[in-house]
Amino acid sequence: MAKNPNKIRAKRVASDYVIDIIMIVTIVLVLVLTLYPFLNALAISLNDSNDTTLGGLTIYPRKFTWRNYELVFTNQKIWMAYFITIARTVIGTVGGVLITGMLAFAISRTNLVGKKVYAMLCLIPMYFGGGLMPTYFLILNLGLKNNFLVYIIPALVNLWNMILMRSYFQSLPEALEESALIDGANYITIFFKIYFPLSTPIIATIALYFGVQHWNDWFQANLYITQDYLKPMQNVLLGIVNEAKFAEQMASAGMGVTIDANMLKGKETNVRSITMATMFVTIIPIIIVFVSFSKPSSSCSAFLLRTLFFLKSSTEKVFAILGSEAGSQSV
Repeated sequence: MAKNPNKIRAKRVASDYVIDIIMIVTIVLVLVLTLYPFLNALAISLNDSNDTTLGGLTIYPRKFTWRNYELVFTNQKIWMAYFITIARTVIGTVGGVLITGMLAFAISRTNLVGKKVYAMLCLIPMYFGGGLMPTYFLILNLGLKNNFLVYIIPALVNLWNMILMRSYFQSLPEALEESALIDGANYITIFFKIYFPLSTPIIATIALYFGVQHWNDWFQANLYITQDYLKPMQNVLLGIVNEAKFAEQMASAGMGVTIDANMLKGKETNVRSITMATMFVTIIPIIIVFVSFSKPSSSCSAFLLRTLFFLKSSTEKVFAILGSEAGSQSV
């Protein structure tokens, strides 16, 4: 017995609607879970500090004010940390792409003598590290402690990024190299004038990896930097959170403590509002850079998922701050 094609079509359309509804609900839930911490933190940073102390969860400022951001941008310590972070990110990204790219180009050459030995030497550090203390003493003996170069030199080569670039270079036709060698070009010319211009997709990807790594890193400064003028934005933000925890603990014990007198003197604000404003000053630029590098080329949904994934990773900082505040309030 032949089936009615109209019924088959109706069932197919109905199942499609069900799948569409499930996908839409899932995306909306992921979107809410991803964006809510951002919206809540943004509302706190734009809200009047007296109203913020009343508590409550909100995604919009109940009493709008720019006072917190004005205080952030007029503070010398935060402004200097912002400059250090930008300088570190730009110099570290450019240097990392160049050095890692040249290493990947050399490893990808088929006529490289000892190629397997070099590849093995690059592979071993990915599984075995020297340890924290030997690394610290190495940095100390090299004179990099309390030196801006401690942000740049140890991060010039990333082996995972090198493997990605090597694979891309190997996918390019060898005829390009052979033709250039016949014309009298050396390998430096071949790299910068032929392979480098043809590798813009992988270079943009690696540059994004290096940029995010340098912008979000705080561990290097926490270990090797003791001078305030060399600390990046992440460490200044961490210091504000720690000061907030200490002040709230002292306040609960009945002792009056001023948190960063230079920051809060004569200002109607509180540490939580300053923390949220500082956090947005820190993470907004790198999000803009990520969106700029991740233009939707093939699929808008893939671009949306990549953006949401990056926002999710960025919200870890928001959760850490909120968790620190919640922990300090419970003491």
